[in-house]
Parts: sequence; C-alpha cells; structure tokens
Amino acid sequence: MHHSGGPGWDITVDTSSIMLTALYLRDTAGLQDAGHPTVSPVFPKVRMADPRQAVSDCGGVEELKDQWSRWWHPLASGNRWAVTALDPPDFSVFKSAPALQRFCQAHYGAALAWGQERKSEYTKLEAQRVANGRAEIFADLVEEREMELGRDARGFTLNIVELPLSEPRAWYIEPDRLIMSQRLPDDEEGLRSFVQPVIEMLV
Repeated sequence: MHHSGGPGWDITVDTSSIMLTALYLRDTAGLQDAGHPTVSPVFPKVRMADPRQAVSDCGGVEELKDQWSRWWHPLASGNRWAVTALDPPDFSVFKSAPALQRFCQAHYGAALAWGQERKSEYTKLEAQRVANGRAEIFADLVEEREMELGRDARGFTLNIVELPLSEPRAWYIEPDRLIMSQRLPDDEEGLRSFVQPVIEMLV
C-alpha cells in the first residue's frame, strides 16, 4: 500500500486480493461484459474453463454471470456489505448464489494461487515506484491543482485499487474510489488523462 496525504486529504493506492480472486473466476468462466463497472480482462490472460457442466444444475451460465455480477458490484464499490472473506471448501457465503458457489468450489485453488502470484508482482512493482519517485504522482496532481486554484485542497479521500488489467485505463466509482490498471502508471500522460479530472473535482 502507498499512502499520500495532506491537510484534510488522503489518497491510498493498493491492490485487492479478493478482487483478484473475483476477476480470475470471471475470466476463467468466460463471463464477458459481466458486472458493473465492467473492467477489462486480466493480464496475463488466464485459461478459460467451460463452466457449463459445473453449473448445469444451478441455473446455468447466465445465472453464474448474474450471481458473479451481484458479488462484483459491492466489491468494486468498496461497499461495507461486500463479501470479502470466502470460506472454502463449502463457500457457504454464497449459499444464496449456488452457481457461483459451485464454480468457486471447482476453481478457488487455482484462483488463490494466481492471485498470490499477482500480489507478489504488485509488491515488487510498488517498491520500484517508491524507489524511483513515481509513487508521488498522485500527490503531485493534488499540489498542481492547489496551485491552479490558489488554495489548499478541500477534505477528501480517494482509494485507488490497482489490478492487473489488460486495458491501461481507470474506472471512477463515485464518490471516492478508482479502479485502475496497474499498467497505467507506466504511462504518465495516460494516467493524467484518467486521474487528473477526478483530482480536479475532489480538490
């Protein structure tokens, strides 16, 4: 986790293990365009496993897609009621979503291992950014906006969740959350195009 802050404002940047798990399951099941916000596929790409047999007696693939989407939206929004703690091997937290429960039972081990690899990669990437100063870009954007306005920033909190997504972009979720491809900070111009308007609005 990286933290930037000033008088009354706070920006945190981190990844999310549970969102990594959710995205692995989505892409493995081939649930294209599922969930809101609909974020791009993960990178590197994961191998698809046809979900039809696993969920055939639980409503089928469309039901799996719907149940996954209902799980994803609170996760993406940072809702306090989101299911963030899974309970293998039964996954009773999904007892009201049997297709998702069944698919988790079949693929959670692979999802967990994949997510741990991505988390390790992110930790190294974050350390590199801190070492070369690139982690300060968000504080720089706030300072630039303060100078434009001739005043200190208003009080705000912004939580940025970096995920290994194939499309180098960000998705703003009002009022205080940004999902961002962890590839985006490698392109400062691209990062500014997505993040600067959010900072300008908040400051």
